[in-house]
Amino acid sequence: MNSFAESAATALALISSFDSQLLAIVGRSLMVSACACAIASVAGLLLGAWLGVARFRGRAVVLSLLNTALALPAVVVGLVVYLLLSRSGPLGHLGWLFSVKAMVLAQAVLVLPIVTALTRQAIDDAERGHGEQLRSLGARPLVRSVLLMWDERFALLTVLIAAFGRAISEVGAVMIVGGNIDGFTRVMTTAIALETSKGDLPLALALGLVLLAVVLALNALVSLLQQWRREHGRAGQTLAAPRVAS
Repeated sequence: MNSFAESAATALALISSFDSQLLAIVGRSLMVSACACAIASVAGLLLGAWLGVARFRGRAVVLSLLNTALALPAVVVGLVVYLLLSRSGPLGHLGWLFSVKAMVLAQAVLVLPIVTALTRQAIDDAERGHGEQLRSLGARPLVRSVLLMWDERFALLTVLIAAFGRAISEVGAVMIVGGNIDGFTRVMTTAIALETSKGDLPLALALGLVLLAVVLALNALVSLLQQWRREHGRAGQTLAAPRVAS
């Protein structure tokens, strides 16, 4: 009990004193996850919006594969990215293995199915509600997807926040491709695992508290966005009719 109390006190002291090692690890974690989510969001929003309005042969198979990708273990994603970036892999010439770039790539691959699937679901639901109206006005799939994305902007923002939370709390993939190198590729989750195994509980606990605070802040932001959407989003939101030449 005393050991836990001492570790907790030391951890709080590290946080309150803005320990340089702690800040470096936290800053690197936020940077890696933010870059990964930015990359995955651009591709995932576009692909998800297209899947939400497009109707083509084999769509059910594509959606089944997408839903399967949601359950991919992080270590499997890390292994695949590792093989791609290894010296004998097709992307080995880039020299990204055991670097921040490799970690960004692994996290982007990990959260891409999440952004795509949730965006597809949101746009598909909106298409069922407004699609007939837009089609009657002559709106093509591209126009419909853009308008529906704007109409569902609060829901899509929630999707991006959820994706960031998934990325920053991930440990397996970034440890495989980043190598957990001190001062270079060590992030909060990998540092917690390493410091705990070394017995440095104060630093591990301090990083755990910061990570928990980040996750709680993200969840609070999602709740606020959902409340704002319920109270103001639908009340003042109207789907603008596209200008279509006759």
